[in-house]
Formats: sequence, structure tokens, C-alpha cells
Amino acid sequence: MRTGLAVCALSLFLLPAAIPGRDGRILPWGDQGDGTYRNPILKADYSDPDIIRRGDDFYLIASDFHFVGMQILHSRDLVNWAVVGQVFDRLDMDPKYDAMKGYAQGTWAPAIGYHDGTFYIFVCTPKDGLFMWHAPDMRGSWSKTVTVRAVEGWEDPCPFWDEDGTAYLVRSQVGAGPLILHRMSPDGTRLLDEGRGIYRGPVAEGPKLFRRGGYYYISLPEGGVERGGQTVLRSKDIYGPYERREVLPPGSPHQGGMVTLENGEGWFVGFKSAGHLGRLCHLLPVTWTEEGWPVFGDGGKTVDRWPKPAVGGDYPIGRPETSDEFKDRTLSPIWQWNHNPVPAQWSLAARSGWLRLAALPAASLAEAPNTLTQKLWDDAGVVDVEMDAARMSEGQRAGFAFMSGGDFGWIGVERRDGARRIAWEGGAGPVLRGDRVWFRGLYEGDRGRLLYSLDGRTFVETGAGFQLRFRHWKGGRIAVFSFGPGGGAADFDYIRYRPGPSLAALGAR
Repeated sequence: MRTGLAVCALSLFLLPAAIPGRDGRILPWGDQGDGTYRNPILKADYSDPDIIRRGDDFYLIASDFHFVGMQILHSRDLVNWAVVGQVFDRLDMDPKYDAMKGYAQGTWAPAIGYHDGTFYIFVCTPKDGLFMWHAPDMRGSWSKTVTVRAVEGWEDPCPFWDEDGTAYLVRSQVGAGPLILHRMSPDGTRLLDEGRGIYRGPVAEGPKLFRRGGYYYISLPEGGVERGGQTVLRSKDIYGPYERREVLPPGSPHQGGMVTLENGEGWFVGFKSAGHLGRLCHLLPVTWTEEGWPVFGDGGKTVDRWPKPAVGGDYPIGRPETSDEFKDRTLSPIWQWNHNPVPAQWSLAARSGWLRLAALPAASLAEAPNTLTQKLWDDAGVVDVEMDAARMSEGQRAGFAFMSGGDFGWIGVERRDGARRIAWEGGAGPVLRGDRVWFRGLYEGDRGRLLYSLDGRTFVETGAGFQLRFRHWKGGRIAVFSFGPGGGAADFDYIRYRPGPSLAALGAR
């Protein structure tokens, strides 16, 4: 442990719990505006993260399960992140992702690799197999999905290219273990053997394999999603046997990736479960003992407040965007579809400055294609949506929803017997006289509230609440939707999403 860093960190614990940032706001998490950060660095559901550094750039990916597509985040300092792209635009490995039948499946615990000028992303889906995408740039464009092995029951793969170019892939089994090591073709498209078991732990998953100082290391979580910690294995032989050391105790941030800076600093990004918000990203320093073992955090303990990574620059405070006025020709990568979209049935071009969602048949909102979603951020927030119902057809329903897995708390417009009426789960409001309607979602903690307005100024409480939960391996979300027998559409002018603990009360006015 670097003595200077430890002394500096101890002095920080005497500062207030949260201090004003450069814009004058209180920053309860992330960049504190004074050369320090506060965990989590991403207060949203970026579960099972992996990171990579190329030069001055850092990239992060995470599990997205049945949501399309996998987001790519970029940072210059490991603290401030922006969503800059997505890996794929559909889950094309099985028709269930078209039929809205893939909840809790899809992309589990992806891993990034880099070899010979190419980036690789590997992922397993629990029922479908091992898949890979490759690109010369992390921002894309990415290859089509490569099926490396069609198989059931694999999870959490990680590629590794040794110093002589020999390629390997280590993975786990659904149910968390054991770890299996395969030889792989250098281009990542094929496994060359059936694999060999190299480690069996209490709950062994999410391995990250790397080499340092003559040892092969595997960093992995053990103990499960809720109460897991982090373990490091090492061996002189890639096939073992491996020595084991616990580097973070149960209940700490775990299952993530490591990077080393140009100056030798090491950093680990892992997740910590936070109930209805899902699994939040924490950033921990990594130092090394003389004996060649990593030390995570502050002497093996997680950190709350800590000096930012010494990346050689002073970068502005920035967090992923949440709002969208739909002015661009392409959909912002901040959005993810619930299962595979139907491209011909949504548009940003049909009406300039608006998102149009056509109504596709569905028995329920959980089965409705082209439901557009975004992760829930922070402990409270306000979401305002303006919708035009002029093109709605008989039997159609469209509007805004809070989402937990396949459960929805929604408010919208229903067209029945020729009339368009405000409606929500278990209730109904007035008949629309005009075409425009405004919806507002408020949340504080794990409770969401739903409101509507007929003039965009005065909002009416419906009394309808929604319990936000961690479900289908994912945290709560917001969504806009449109479904029905077909033929109609709903247009959305904007979605203005303001997360932050101080904003829920503001939004209620």
C-alpha cells in the first residue's frame, strides 16, 4: 500500500459527507469536484462490469440480459462516464428474443479482450451458447454475432492471449462453477478443445484471467450476487494448481475488471447490489505486495471517498445522459429495447423531432415489442413525457411506465369505443379532448408514482403506485410503450429525466 495515498485518504474522511461540485450542486456520488470521488461511480444497474484501457481511454461494458443492445461506456478518468455506443442491435441467437420470452436470459457477464489491433467481446447466454463480437474500435462498428459454441449451461467467459500469442478462454458453469479453461483459435472464433477444470470454489464465477510478473492470475467473485466478495488465484502454470487469496470480504463490491494505468496505478471496477436499483459500479484502488499479491481497496476494505486516478489530466464532471428530445436521426445509445425491436414499426424520421412507436399486437405490456427502456438512476427522480395520441387506433394503449423485470406500473392513453381516455393499472381518468397529453413519473426510494396533465402545467396524481424491485437479474427502469391490435401509433416529443435526491419534491409541483 502506498503510504502517501493512505494518509491522503485518511484526511478525506474528515470532510463533509458531500460537498459542492463545480456547478454548485451537492454531489452525493461520483466525482466530487475536488480531486476525489465517492462510490458508487455509476449509480445505476451496470452489473458484472468489465473494463479495458487503450492509451488514455477507458471503456466499460456490463450484463444487459434481455435488453438490446449492450451499451459501451467511455471515460478518461474512470470516474466520469458517458454512453458512446452499443455492440449489437438485436439478440439473434434464438427466436425467443423476438417473441418477448427471454426475460432473465440474454447477455450475462461479458468480457473485453484486445489482441493484434482488434477488440473482442465475449458473452454467454445461459440457454443458447458462447458468442463473440469484434471491432477495430470499441466505439464500433461491431461485427455480426459470431457463434463460438452453441451450448447450454455456460456462463461468464473471459478471453486471454498469452505472450506467445496462444489464445485461451476461461469460463464458469451456470450455478457458479467450476472454472473451465479452453484453448481458443487466435481470432476468437473457435474453441480448440473441450476444456479442463482448473478451479472449484464455493461459488466460482466471473473470472478475469491475466498475466503479471511470471504468474497467471484469475480475479473472480465468490459468494453470490448479494453477499459476494472477491478472490484472486495465481499459478506459474496456466492450468494450475492455483493458490487462493481473498482480496475483498463478503458484502464488498465484486465481479468486475481491472486496469493498470501508464504510471503503474491499478484500479478495479466491480458491482455492489443495491436492491431495486440493481447492481451499482464501485471503483477501488489496487496495489501490489512485494510477494506479488494484489491488495484491493484500502488494505482489503472497500472505499467510500478516495483520490481520483492519476490519469494526467483534469476532466470535467460528467454522467451519462438521461433525457432525449429526439432531434437526432439515430436513436441515442442511452436507450435499450425490451427484447428485440421491430425496426419497421418505430421511427425518428416519420415526424421530425418525435419518436413514433407503432402499435403491435400483444397480450400485455410484458409481451409488447418496441418498448423503449432506460436504467433507473439514483435514489429519486422525475420523468416527464409528452405524447401525441392523434394516430392511436381502436384497442391501442400507449404511454409511460416504471418497469421491474416483466412487471410494469404504467400510465397512458387507451382508445376504446372510439374514445381516447387517460388510464393506468386499475384506474381511468378523463377522456382526451385534444391530442396532446403529458405524463410524469416520480420515484423516491423503491416507490414510483404516476401523474398526468392535460395542459403540460398542472399534473394530477392518479394515486397509482408501483413497487420497484430487483427482478430477472435487473434493477428498475423507465419505459415508453405502444401496443394494440395494430394500425395505430403514438408519437413522443420528449422524455426529460432528471435523477437526483432533491428532484422528486420539485417534480411533484
